[in-house]
Amino acid sequence: MSEPSVSEPDFAASQLPQLPGGILRVATYNIHKGVQGLGPARRLEIHNLGLAIEQLDADIVCLQEVRSSNRREAAYFDRWPLVPQAQYLAPEGYEAVYHTNAYTRHGEHGNALLTRWPVLESRHEDMSDHRFEQRGLLHACVQVQGTVVHTIVVHLGLVPGSRIRQVAQLQRYIRREVPEDAPLVVAGDFNDWGNQLSQMLAGFGLLEHGGGSPVFTYPSRLPVARLDHVYARGLVPLSLTVPRGRIWWRMSDHLPLIAEFRL
Repeated sequence: MSEPSVSEPDFAASQLPQLPGGILRVATYNIHKGVQGLGPARRLEIHNLGLAIEQLDADIVCLQEVRSSNRREAAYFDRWPLVPQAQYLAPEGYEAVYHTNAYTRHGEHGNALLTRWPVLESRHEDMSDHRFEQRGLLHACVQVQGTVVHTIVVHLGLVPGSRIRQVAQLQRYIRREVPEDAPLVVAGDFNDWGNQLSQMLAGFGLLEHGGGSPVFTYPSRLPVARLDHVYARGLVPLSLTVPRGRIWWRMSDHLPLIAEFRL
């Protein structure tokens, strides 16, 4: 994969992609740090993930568990990418934005956003609720056909009480940083096995497509739950889809979720 520029691109209006029928396609994907399996049986999937993300053909891709560096894995795998994973995974012509959530003994990982549209600015807020889990949100302002779409990538905690407090923090952040009339997308791994968080998010205007058959993303081999979500405010939800098959469940313990909205 080619390495994208992380500075604001200088595009002419005629060079920007056009949204077919005003449709915005957003994907969220927990990539499990680009590695599957345990111990000596673990395998490097980052190269397959790069091809897969390109095939999603999304305007905005929200990623969780993205490694910026890991010295142990880089020494173990012969084909470990020479650039951070967010840059490696960005398709040609996409911009990559990344911010670390967690620092570990061997490296660091966090959330990333890849987009074919210009990123005007980005910021990060720590969402850690206790010392055993390092969590954060990544907020990027993406200019889509002259409209600024605020996009927030999250990966919430494993403890139910933590998730409730993190959603409350998310609400405070949105009130502080996102204009009420601005289109907003919040996507990521919510680690929620019920609908309590969905009800909380709906309480401050964040909704998700609710029609059709249930769409499950976890665990990828035999999905029985949807831990991954794409919520929006100021956009019309149109559809939710999940790619399936062996090639997908081998790459991560989550399947990607693809949402379409009308601007």
